[in-house]
Order: sequence, then structure tokens, then C-alpha cells
Amino acid sequence: MKLVSVVVAAIAVVVFFGLLKEALAAGSDTLIVYASGPYLDQVINDDTTSTGQQAHNVYEFVSLDTTYVFLAPISPRSGVTFVGVLGPDGRPPCIQPGVLSDGSIPKILFNINKRGSTATFENLYFEDLSTNNSFAATDRDVLVSADSAKIYMDNVISDYNHGSIVGYTGNWDDFHITNCIFRNGVSPAVWTDAGVLWPVWPAVPVVDSVIMDYNTSFCMNDYACGPDQGIPPRYVEFCHNSVVFTFLQPFALFTAYSAKIENNIFYSTLVSGETREEYPWWYEVYSPDIPLQIDFDTMSVTADSIYDPTDAGKSNWRMLAESKRKIEVENNDYFMPTSVTKLWTAWDDTARGSDSVYTPSWMNVRTEHMFSDKADWPGFAQSGNMVDVDPGYGSSFANVLTGGGTYGVGLLNYFTLIRSQQSPTIGWGYQMQSIPSTSPNWIPYWPLPEAADMQYTNATVKNGSNDGKPLGDPYWFTGLTGIAKQPSTVPAKFQLIDNYPNPFNPSTDISFSVGQNGPTSLKIYNVLGQQVMTVFQGNAVAHQNYTFNVRMDTFASGVYFYTLQQGANILTKKMLLLK
Repeated sequence: MKLVSVVVAAIAVVVFFGLLKEALAAGSDTLIVYASGPYLDQVINDDTTSTGQQAHNVYEFVSLDTTYVFLAPISPRSGVTFVGVLGPDGRPPCIQPGVLSDGSIPKILFNINKRGSTATFENLYFEDLSTNNSFAATDRDVLVSADSAKIYMDNVISDYNHGSIVGYTGNWDDFHITNCIFRNGVSPAVWTDAGVLWPVWPAVPVVDSVIMDYNTSFCMNDYACGPDQGIPPRYVEFCHNSVVFTFLQPFALFTAYSAKIENNIFYSTLVSGETREEYPWWYEVYSPDIPLQIDFDTMSVTADSIYDPTDAGKSNWRMLAESKRKIEVENNDYFMPTSVTKLWTAWDDTARGSDSVYTPSWMNVRTEHMFSDKADWPGFAQSGNMVDVDPGYGSSFANVLTGGGTYGVGLLNYFTLIRSQQSPTIGWGYQMQSIPSTSPNWIPYWPLPEAADMQYTNATVKNGSNDGKPLGDPYWFTGLTGIAKQPSTVPAKFQLIDNYPNPFNPSTDISFSVGQNGPTSLKIYNVLGQQVMTVFQGNAVAHQNYTFNVRMDTFASGVYFYTLQQGANILTKKMLLLK
């Protein structure tokens, strides 16, 4: 055990000084990028210093009358921010793939492959249809192939993705995805593809934290949040999201160590059901059961040894592990349209064999037991959830189920074709667009056509949250025509961000930025005013996001203060270590 501690400490030191070296070496100003110039990958990949670092750390996209086109992955050499300047109507700049000389389509837009780097994407529209109206199978808008990377995605739209919008192979990455819209992610024939966040098979990486708040996942084949494909994430927060129409399940969070799932809407999710032939292992990673919207399982010894190695070798390791987990599922709404349940009934009446389906509901028996058994799972809590309460979305949502025209084959017909082992020639979705060959300066339609129908009418659902906002993504009710939901996250001033999580045990993230270059320190003090830790001491670069994971395993529970100082500028905040 001592050897493990020494190795972990050594790795932490290497990562810390690697982050510091990167921050000091990276560029410190902004490059304005126009769509009329070279291909986007050429502009950014060639923008380097004499030492091979990224020359700029902020790339600002300003063109709205045509799309930015890329032909190869954009691979920044250091931490970087990509930010779009919204039009007066809220339209974000759009990026789409071009066509390579062999007629193929590039599969990856951004490849984050620098260990410990931070990448921020804001106010952008990722259009995965190429300039010739085709698409790449298993494409990815963002591929994170580096360890210990931090990804911030805010006010981003992704349309027509056929793989995973954010895929990763790196270990201990952090994902902060907020105020985004993911739509029409449907591969016509490959029904197991097209999701928002999940690892790239066959990699089974360990994720540190996933924060997904105030997003809409609309007409997607697969997971809205799927980081548990063998080893669970340390922490998952999934709050105020609208998950509307999925063929497969919305989550893969089976053995998450800590998770908060609150104030979401799950509407017509997991329409596929599970056939008798697929049961029990197709959807379940650890132990057999019917797949559900909320689906938890017990941790493996491998996972427990990662988060608390002191349990290793103990005969009661499993229940020690389970007693430490904290899972909150509160104030969510789940509803399945009647047309789907009728399809399931008719299908089973006809099939009556291996193709007949187990139909999903809110929780399976195993998960319900974990929430009710307070002796073995004291950290599991559920309350305020609504089942079979129709939000009352707009009338055009029915077209997603039946199909036709820009709604494709329809989700109900897609089910029938897939379950009949047939390959649909077109996908399903909501007012899917195409790119005419006669329009060289094509841009996606705006505003998004689903804006009005996303404003559901059921007052019970509207008032069902625990924070006074409508359930799901509340911004469909703001009357905004665009996605300008929050101020820019590009750091432009001296600021210290609230640590997260708080309270914490044993680690928390502390982030800051400064408005000018110069000597900067981030230190931690106890309630007596004694300095107990120096997190950062060095020359900070203006407009650079800094985030450090602070571990306080050896410290006593209690209140601590963390202080950011640069010259006369001082900011202090409070945090609580709760063991």
C-alpha cells in the first residue's frame, strides 16, 4: 500500500509540473479565424511557435455567412479555447467536414491528445454532414485521446453525428458539458452508434468527473451519458437535461461511485426494448437484468480498488464499497408515448419468440432494491420522481415517431426494421436537413425548428423541480431565439471559481484565471489562518484557464480557505472537507 501511495504522489507531482510548464509555454492571445481562409485544420495546426507550442490559446470564429470546413483532425499542442461570436439572432458559427481527394469524409474534428491539457468549446455549431451531403460513419466531434484532460463544452450544437459527439480513450479526464443541444444523431443502419458521451471501443478508460447540466439530447440513437463501460467514473452530475427520443438507453452509469441525477426529463427513451435473444447481457455490463432508464449495479473489486485501495483483500470489501457510494436520483420525469407501448404490444403478439421484447420502465428490481436497502446502500436516495407523466410537448413531435419527409423513416418504423434484422436506408429524426449541391455558401437553418415544440405544457412537470425551474432544459422557455444562454466562459478577468465538488472527500477541483500575466499564487489555509498547502506558485498567463485537482487525504475534516493572489488582487473562498 505504501508503494501505491508513493507512485500516486509521484504521478501527481509530474502532472502538476506538466500543467504548469504547459501553461507558461502556451500562447497568450487571440487569433480571429475567418471561414474564407484556408481549411480550419490548416489554420490551427500550423499556428505554432518556434518551440512547437500553440501560438495562440484562444481562437475566435466570426464568420456566419458560410461554414468553416476541415479536412483533418485539429490537434492543439497545448490548452486552448475555441469560441464563436454569435450573430444578432443568436446564430453560432458552423463547422463541417469537407471531402477528401479519395471521396471519404474526415471522421474527427478535434483531437485533444496533450496530457493534462484543457480544451474549451463555446458558441459553436458542429454540423456532421459534409459539404457533399454525406457523412462519415463513427465520426467524433471531439476525441480525447490524452490522459488527465479537461473538456469544457458550452453553448454548442451538434447535428447529424453518426458516432459519438465526445469520445475518449484517455484516463482520468474531466468533462464539463453545459447548455448544449445534441440533435439528430442517428445512424441509419448501425443502431448501436450515435450518442453524446462515451469511451471509444475497445478502450475502457477511467473517468474522473462528468458534469452535464442544462443540455438537450434530441433524437439520438444512443447514450446521453455513457461513461461506465467497465470501470465507473468517480463523479457524475446530470441535472436539468431534456433527453427526448432515444433508441437505446439514456445512461451507462451502472457502478458510478458518486452521481446526482436531478430535474431531468426522459421522454420516449429506450424505445428499442430488449429482445429475448439479447437478454441478459446485451445492455447489462455486470449482472443480468432488464435494461431501464435508471439502472445501477454493484461495484467490481477492480473499481473499488481504484477509489479506495484500503478495501483490497478484505472479505467484506463489496459492502464496504457499496456503503461509500452516493447516488441521488430526484425530481425527474419519465414518460413513454402510447404509440410506442402499443407498438411493443403488437410486436410481442406477433413475434412471440426470440424477437419479442422485454419492455423497459423506470427502474428494474435490482436498482429499486439498492435504493430501498438503507443498511447496505445508505448513500442511495430517490425522491420526487414522476413516472408516466406526459410533459405535453408540441404536436410535431408525433412526426418523429411516424416519420415521413424530413422526419425520415420514423422511430416506430426504425424499431420494426431493426428488430426484423433489416437495414434502414435512412435514419429517423426531427426535420433533418440536407445540403444542396447548388449552394456553395450553405449554412444550417436557424433558429432551430424544434424551439416552440420543446416548450411543454404540463404544469405538474413545469413545477416538478427542486430549484423552481422547469424540469429538463429550462432555456426552451426563455423566449431566446438562439443559444446565448450564459455569458462567455473565456476567462477575461481575475477570478476564482467555486471549488467542485463541495463538500468533498478527499479531492476537489479549484479553477482560476487572471486578467494579466504575472506572479500568482493559490494557497490553502485552515480555520486558524495557517497555510497548509500551496497549490500553485508561479507566473500565470492571462486568459488561460487553470484547474488543479487538490487531494486532502491526510487532512482532518473541517472548513478550509483557498486564496488566489496576484499583486494587490486577492480572492478567498471557503470549502468543506467532509470525511
